[in-house]
Amino acid sequence: MSKAPLRLSRRRFVGALTSSLLLAGCRRDAPARAADGAIRFGIANAPRNLDPRLATDATSERINRLLYTRLVEFDSASRAVAGIARWELAEPTRYRFTLGDAGRGFGDGSRMTAADVAATYRSVADPAVASPHRALLSLIARIEVLDDHRLDFHLQRPDPLFPAYLGIGILPARLIDAGHGFERAPVGSGPFRFIDWPVPGRVWIERRADGRRFAFETVKDPNVRVLKLLRGEVDLLQNDLPPELVEFLDAREGVRVQRTDGINFSYLGFNLDDPVTGRVNVRRAVAHAIDREAILHYLFRDGGRLAEGLFPPEHWAGAGGLAPYRYDPREAIRLLAAEGWTAANPLRLQYKTSSDPFRLRLATVLQAQLRRAGIELSVQSYDWGTFFGDIKAGRFQLYGLTWVGIRSPDIFRYVFHSASMPPDGANRGRYSSADADDLIDRAGRELDGGRRAALYRELQVLLHRDLPYVPLWYEDQVCALRSGVRGYRLAADGNYDGLAVLARA
Repeated sequence: MSKAPLRLSRRRFVGALTSSLLLAGCRRDAPARAADGAIRFGIANAPRNLDPRLATDATSERINRLLYTRLVEFDSASRAVAGIARWELAEPTRYRFTLGDAGRGFGDGSRMTAADVAATYRSVADPAVASPHRALLSLIARIEVLDDHRLDFHLQRPDPLFPAYLGIGILPARLIDAGHGFERAPVGSGPFRFIDWPVPGRVWIERRADGRRFAFETVKDPNVRVLKLLRGEVDLLQNDLPPELVEFLDAREGVRVQRTDGINFSYLGFNLDDPVTGRVNVRRAVAHAIDREAILHYLFRDGGRLAEGLFPPEHWAGAGGLAPYRYDPREAIRLLAAEGWTAANPLRLQYKTSSDPFRLRLATVLQAQLRRAGIELSVQSYDWGTFFGDIKAGRFQLYGLTWVGIRSPDIFRYVFHSASMPPDGANRGRYSSADADDLIDRAGRELDGGRRAALYRELQVLLHRDLPYVPLWYEDQVCALRSGVRGYRLAADGNYDGLAVLARA
């Protein structure tokens, strides 16, 4: 990638962007304040499903964390710790969970019992519910409710990671039995209760501790989102902003910008059923054709760190010693030539992405870099719903996405095991490897923590070699807040938990 032209175009972009935002921001003399005292959160993509058994998009997952409590949470090293319940291994295939007192009041006024927990997980196992978590939790043989506070999970086989699988929000059993539509009318026991979803782009919730209301306002265009922040029409933004806009906001009075290292894993995914991207040399050529360091430096303004696997090195199962695929267009050309593609007969690939302007800019940079390695990349952009629907359905050759909030290495089974092809999991690239399956299965059975971590590291070496994903980076987490709100804590995985303590000055 030519670095000087990129610097020049960036200056022009920033100058034009700043001028347009300043002019637009002057159209009003004073910011518009919400008369109802609500705090408004500007988001790029609307939630799609507020049933925690079914949600798969990041926005839904983050809002669900506010509305529902979970048996299990995770510490800073992504180890499972007690959420609303503590557990003990009663037998090699039996875990006993005991509910605590906190987080047991549902938003409809009823109290959570062990029967609600059992009903939630039994419904996940029901094929009629079509939960994407069903395959992962298929090792549950049965659930035994002992009393209102205790229940036992009986497993098909020993699995020392089992508690980490229980991160699904708990729903009321009586509403599950009644066929309640949680996806549009959630009822949970989290720190917030659902109020309304009046239009597709706006969701209202209420903080249970003090009755403070919050509105999630969907504004797809990042420029408009920034204008709304400057005018006081929204109070905070988080992520989904190009670095130029972040720098612009950082220099504005009345706005505070926060940053922290992120752990969300960005990658390029391949369709391994495709006759072209199913070839490992093609995938390796793509990996060598991408100058990730230049992209991070110039496009992201150093707002991230390179990734070689799903987990960062500080994760207990992270693989810190993986050698990166270095930027080497000549090696990419050599690999393609071995498969029959040359300058006279270039490889042509289709790349799918969202219609977000920054993701389109990233796509054009990838397009230019791959062209230098003899790969003609056709970029196809879609609104988020269409794009994500195509990825889940396997309608792609190559795409770019980010795994958000992954904590437990059970993600390897969910994403890479041959038994996790959709709809039974998220192996959307149709990766199938007997060696990977064996390592995933052995790691899931291993009782010794050190040996278990070693097996997961061995698995990541295999995945790094086979490249069902090209690992890209972990993007930083960024938020911008008006000076009238305070106390927000930015999380490494981008969750919205900081809203529990956010206040208006």
